[in-house]
Amino acid sequence: MAWVGDNASGDEQHRAGLNGIWKLTCTDEPESVFVPHLAGLNLEHVFDGHVGERDLLFEPRRAPMELQKIGETEAELYQPPLPFWGVESWTRFHLIAPYFVDMDFRFRATKPVFRYGYIGLFWASYINAPENKSLYFWGRKEDEKQSRWVQFCTQWHYDESTVMHISETEPLPISPTHPPMLFTNFSRLRFEEPFMFGRWRDRVVAFFFDQTKGVRLTHSPSGGGLTADGKDTNPAWDFQLIIAPYELNREYRFRVRLVYKRWAGREEIRKLFNEWREALEKEGQRAYRQRFFAETLSN
Repeated sequence: MAWVGDNASGDEQHRAGLNGIWKLTCTDEPESVFVPHLAGLNLEHVFDGHVGERDLLFEPRRAPMELQKIGETEAELYQPPLPFWGVESWTRFHLIAPYFVDMDFRFRATKPVFRYGYIGLFWASYINAPENKSLYFWGRKEDEKQSRWVQFCTQWHYDESTVMHISETEPLPISPTHPPMLFTNFSRLRFEEPFMFGRWRDRVVAFFFDQTKGVRLTHSPSGGGLTADGKDTNPAWDFQLIIAPYELNREYRFRVRLVYKRWAGREEIRKLFNEWREALEKEGQRAYRQRFFAETLSN
């Protein structure tokens, strides 16, 4: 079961501003994999590497959203253009049996306010007291040639927290006066394939991305605050999308698949990812053929 919410406060158990998936459970595990008063796939930041005011960095959490139920298994969050950044977005969540949640994110920039010519978007997922806080992905260190399974677990908040793709050699510009954020601190690790996963109890939480360009993986060991018993911290398993350069008023699309199931090994994660990627490619080919024939007939 998945509960989708906007930036409003659900009740005393859920904080305002934590849009996205408020709760994710299954029939034999009634406790949510996400921290109860927080969320997963939470649209947290818009950034440009220059503006550092917290109110503006967290504007996606502060500005109103409209929640619409599309059907029994789909819901959409619409956010009108943000007051400062001017980003307008649509986020559709689709629960797909047996263990997938698809996020289809579309947005456009309506104001030329991005000082360094790129748009940064940041999503957070706060994991409910896992025994293992690590993320895993297929990649390597920046000075290595051979990829392998990599364990990624930062020591503290803002500690080498962002992993770029192997094709990225240098971070995009960041103002020297910008305050430290998860997206301003970079790891020497690089990912090769656009997916990551972590373990929760006897299950796995995996994130698949439909592209490598502009995608960044991010980790915090304590982003979700203290555990319910106060003896540990809840990690944040986050990701980013960078559009560089960007075009004003052009619509961009970003698709993410969340997998939540019993753990059956690393290679199963790669298999599920490859199946999803092949399905997206076939979908894209069908859409191209439909556009081609429609344009041909119109001419």
